[in-house]
Amino acid sequence: MIRVLIADDQALVRAGVRMLLQVAGDMEVIGEAVDGAEAVRLAERHLPDVILMDLRMPKVDGLEAIKRVVRTRPGVRIVVLTTFAEDANVYAALRAGAVGFLVKDDDPERMVDAVRRAAAGEQLLAPSVLRRVVERFLAAGEQHVAPAPPAGLTEREVEVLALVGAGLSNAEIAEELYVGVTTVKTHIAAAMDKLGLRNRIQAAVVAHRTGLVDASFRPVRPPRG
Repeated sequence: MIRVLIADDQALVRAGVRMLLQVAGDMEVIGEAVDGAEAVRLAERHLPDVILMDLRMPKVDGLEAIKRVVRTRPGVRIVVLTTFAEDANVYAALRAGAVGFLVKDDDPERMVDAVRRAAAGEQLLAPSVLRRVVERFLAAGEQHVAPAPPAGLTEREVEVLALVGAGLSNAEIAEELYVGVTTVKTHIAAAMDKLGLRNRIQAAVVAHRTGLVDASFRPVRPPRG
């Protein structure tokens, strides 16, 4: 059962999300927060697997809440809920440690799928969105990445990192390398741990800044198969 915390200052949004997730059958809403401060407290108390976090909340906003949760509970997967996909704060939230974002008027099934994917360690950005995010990070001179080349990674971990940077999902990487999805997850987790990365967005930035992926989002060192 996936344990989910909903943080949004609008009661109607919280009620709708709660109903949607409960119907899914494999999720449990373990709490609802009306502001960022309460989200941090509930995350500490109930230890959710996934937090759906609105950015625009009173008292403590979602961005600050993400930073606080990541400091104390780095294993929690935080998905940003936003009204506008181009909200500049979304990029700051991803830098702070969120694993992706959902637009509030997305298809309901997308939200359910997103929670499952977040809990499983997947990224929540389509390749086109990942491209915009990575390009923005590079243009801003994002510094929270490892130096080139990535030190201490195995050859397979480097291959996997390159494919993450190209925007492939775990399933697509598994197909490309002829291995299981569980094996892919293991390699990604090991690479991120060695490089001190919080999420796949940062991993993609590292892949680009270390030359594993070119400007067209193609791996420079394609897997041999």
